[in-house]
Formats: sequence, structure tokens, C-alpha cells
Amino acid sequence: MTIIARLGLATSLAALAAAPAMAGESVTYQAAGADYEGYYAPAKGDAKGLVLVIHDWDGLTDYEKKRADMLAELGYDAFALDLFGKGNRPETVDARKEETGKLYKDREAMLTRVAAGLEEARKESGKEEAVVMGYCFGGAGVLELARSGKAEGVAGYATFHGTLATPEGQSYPDGTPPILIAQGGADTSVPVDEAYSLAKTLEDKGITYELEVYSGAPHAFTVFDSDRYRDVADEESWNALQSFLGRYLGKQS
Repeated sequence: MTIIARLGLATSLAALAAAPAMAGESVTYQAAGADYEGYYAPAKGDAKGLVLVIHDWDGLTDYEKKRADMLAELGYDAFALDLFGKGNRPETVDARKEETGKLYKDREAMLTRVAAGLEEARKESGKEEAVVMGYCFGGAGVLELARSGKAEGVAGYATFHGTLATPEGQSYPDGTPPILIAQGGADTSVPVDEAYSLAKTLEDKGITYELEVYSGAPHAFTVFDSDRYRDVADEESWNALQSFLGRYLGKQS
């Protein structure tokens, strides 16, 4: 990528991040008898495909809504799901640890909620084929779905500074769709060695993957307006996502 192109992408991301939130709409749906509140942003113009966005450990916030809006601007229907429940947006570190801990301990519940979000996304969009992407804790949800082998119609998975370790007793089944892994080289929460370990696992299984590692990027390097944000890593990972979507979404036979 040239310097000019990189600067142009930076300006574009900054403008999109600063744009008014709520270009889409909140959607209440159910999972296992409980209410959840997601966010649907329809594509601008004819949709090129569907993208499901899974939030980080503070629940569905304006951050994921902005990312959904950005995907809509690129021509994709985007749905940001809710893993914690309607009205449950933990604001303290302890509360966030409690909510994520519940789902790390109950992987079936995590998978059920991800699957419900995907079902609602398809209902809102009318499109079946999707790419599933997630940030931080959301990366765990992405890979949980990938390992389940139960997501027909998923064209690919993408995780950004996500939780990457494979739980004991789980594995990636043959035929798992391609996986994009975007990780910071300076991430101390999820050391880059875990990204390399996952890449080796996928390589050994013959599963297509793309591994992007960004030097100097800490955990949560895509989070706008935070001291962890790294513009180059965010720009390059967003560019990698666009390439990934163009390569795999809508290309299934």
C-alpha cells in the first residue's frame, strides 16, 4: 500500500468513526427464551453480502454499531449481535469479567447466543451466506462457532485482537471456512504466540487462514478514541477485512 493510499484510508476511517451513530436500528430478538438487543445496518444500495459482528467484553455499544455502519457503507448488510442480554451493558471491569466468565464457562450458551444472532441477522437481511467477525471477547464467539461445525452458509470468520486459545476437547472440523486472524504484535492480553499456535493448528488441519500481525499494536488496537488505538494497524486490518470479504463472501458454489 502506498503512503498516499494509506493516508486516504486513514481519513476515511476517521470520518466514518466520527459520523453520527445509529444509522441503522436496534432489533430485539430472542435466544433460549430471553430477550437480546442487536443492531442492524442495511447496506447502502444493493447488498454484496451479510456480515455478523460480535462485540467485545463490554457488550454491544456504539463501537460495534459504528463498525456495522462502516460495513453498510461498504455495501454489506451488517448485524451486531448481543451476547449479554437486552439492557445488560456492563460498565465496570468486574462486571465485564463476570459476564464474559459466564460464557467462557458455558460454551453451549455462548454458541446458542451466537447462533441466535446469526439467525436474526439472516432474517433482517434476507441473505443466508455470511461472514462472522468479532473483536476481543467477540473473537472467542467467532471461533466457538467455527469449531462447532454447525454454521451452514458461513463463508468465513474474522477475529480482531481476539481470544484465540482452543478449549480442551475442541478442535476445528475438516471443511471449516477460511479464517482471518488480525493480531497485535505487542498484545499482552493475547500474546502473539497464541496467534502463531492457532495458525499452526489450522495449517495442520488444511484449513485456509490469513494471519496479520501488526508490530507495536497492543490489545484492542482498533478501538477508536482510546490510548490503545493504533491507526496503521486499524487501517491495515480493515483493509485486510475488505479483501477477505471480497475474496470469500458470495463466492460459495
